[in-house]
Amino acid sequence: MQPVGIVDFGSYLPENVVGPEFFHDADAPVDPFANAPLFKVPATRHHVAPDERASDMIAKAARPLFERHGGTPAVDVLLTNVLLPDEPFMGVGAQAAHRLGIDPAWIVDLHNAGCASFMYMLQLAQKLMADGTARTALIANVQNTAGQMFAQSEVRKRPHAAIPGDGCGVALLQAGGGSPILGVRRRNTPEYAVDLGLAASDGRKYWEPGAGQTDIWFDAEKQKEILDRGNRLVPELVRELCADLGEKPSDIDVLVTNQPNRIFLRNWQQALDLDAKRHLDTFDRLGNLYGAAVPVTLDLAARAGVLHDGDLVVMSGFAHAGDFAAAAAVRWNGAS
Repeated sequence: MQPVGIVDFGSYLPENVVGPEFFHDADAPVDPFANAPLFKVPATRHHVAPDERASDMIAKAARPLFERHGGTPAVDVLLTNVLLPDEPFMGVGAQAAHRLGIDPAWIVDLHNAGCASFMYMLQLAQKLMADGTARTALIANVQNTAGQMFAQSEVRKRPHAAIPGDGCGVALLQAGGGSPILGVRRRNTPEYAVDLGLAASDGRKYWEPGAGQTDIWFDAEKQKEILDRGNRLVPELVRELCADLGEKPSDIDVLVTNQPNRIFLRNWQQALDLDAKRHLDTFDRLGNLYGAAVPVTLDLAARAGVLHDGDLVVMSGFAHAGDFAAAAAVRWNGAS
């Protein structure tokens, strides 16, 4: 398999910045955890505009990246993961390619792997580029539920609605260049997939007409089990990946994970015995970005000069109720 590396990251954050007051319900009882550091909602998050499409977000994230590298490249592979597709029947990839003026031989809209999809798409890009016929790939994660699903009049009153934010992260990959991908670990546990889904307040299916608002649903009887899975999966995948590479978790220079809440971030950091400065996140500023958290955070870190040549950068996350988890590592080469 020919080596593949990350040339650069790009990101886009919608213009609309929303504070906690957007979710305040005057009739709700006072939240006893409102000022507890681990439970306090993010100070800000971004919400997509009503007419903002996932393809718009990908184009706005990728164009500045392309400009930094001499203009629009000949992209052979385009992989996307969009949390809330604009249409149920077709993916966003073709629309995004049109917006960007690229003509990939491969367009794949990945609709599983959720918060761990960035690492999964890294490995899929490696596989598609393995025979040498594809030389470049663009992978894109879009989180767009905060300003749509979680901003609904009734849904936004629920405590979990204040946690997500919207954004898009992309990465440009190249065969034989960039920051080389050292390895990827993934784990599928299909039986956990039934523990999460969508539910409308009036009991209808999401596509049926009705007045009820649709929200994310978790199996309440398995709440503790789901939390335990999340706490366990990310450190396990990171340790397995480090073992594959002949490294120790203590050798990690930069760790970036999905960022559901501060409790998971703290528990993962402690489980891997990493200094907080080495575990980067954007939760307080951007909220839970789901699958976009890893590329967005890494783009902001790269622009801020936080990543240094030779750094072992490890990415990890778990998806949904724990049915999928993944970890990936690159050796950072900022000169690429």
